[in-house]
This record gives sequence, C-alpha cells and structure tokens, in this order.
Amino acid sequence: MASPTDSQDPFERIYVVCEQVPSGQVATYGDIAAIVGQGCDARTVGHAMAALGSRAASVPWQRIINRTGGISTSGVRQRELLEAEGVTFDDKGHARMDAHHWAGPSAAWAREHGFNVLPPREGPAPSPQLTLF
Repeated sequence: MASPTDSQDPFERIYVVCEQVPSGQVATYGDIAAIVGQGCDARTVGHAMAALGSRAASVPWQRIINRTGGISTSGVRQRELLEAEGVTFDDKGHARMDAHHWAGPSAAWAREHGFNVLPPREGPAPSPQLTLF
C-alpha cells in the first residue's frame, strides 16, 4: 500500500506537510506550497484547507495562515486555537511571524518523504527590544 507521501494527489501531499507544523508555530500558504512543490501554489493550499472535511480532526489547519500573519477564516475559532497553543498576535490581529513562523521540515524529513525544504528567509534580523529606563 502506498503512503500518503507517495500520492500524486496534491491535497493529500499538502495535508502531510501541514501535519508537520508544530504546535505554537505557524506556516503560510506559500510555505506549504513551496515544501510540496510539483507546481503547487498558495491558492491550491487554500483550496485544500477548505476541503479538509473529516481530515480537520488530524490536520492542524489553524496553523496555516496568510503571508502577513493574518487569519483567512471568518470568525474567531482559528485565533482561539492558535492562542491556546501560545501563538501571540500584534495590535492589528496578525500572528507575530518573528516569533512563531515555522522554519519548515528538516532536510532529512523532506528528502525521505519527497518534499522540499524552505529556503532561508531573507530580511533583517529582529532588532533587540529597546528599554527607556
């Protein structure tokens, strides 16, 4: 019997990757698409999340958010689930990506399961907290 990672079904491959995002961390639709590869894009990941059905109990859908840290679902359930895992939000309601953005799977896991690793993130390192006193 073939494993889900051997599947050519893009939704199944997306779900396998989403299951790797640890509690307290978040990944973007684009992150998941880059890891899945094979022509997968962020929109396809969004469609897969919307089609979870009974898989919602095993796939941590709440950990997949948009590229700015915003929640793409309506209502408060996704934020409540993330907060229960320790994810913090800024004053605009976006997940603090600097603190909770998943770096992606290990190279060994990705290679073993036929996925990609995420490239290193570009941009400045977070600046240290300034104190006035």
